[in-house]
Amino acid sequence: MSGKKIGRPTDNPKPIRMGIRMNPDILEKLDKYCEKNNITRSEAVRQAINMLIGQK
Repeated sequence: MSGKKIGRPTDNPKPIRMGIRMNPDILEKLDKYCEKNNITRSEAVRQAINMLIGQK
């Protein structure tokens, strides 16, 4: 058996994992935003970072 992972191939892999701390109020706002926009927490954070640095 080869050492390759099984999963969907992607043109934009995201190998870096990051953990953050936040208070319950911010997490609730994040979850509401994600539910409303049908995106994951990770995608919302990536979008926010891009907005902060002026991209997309």
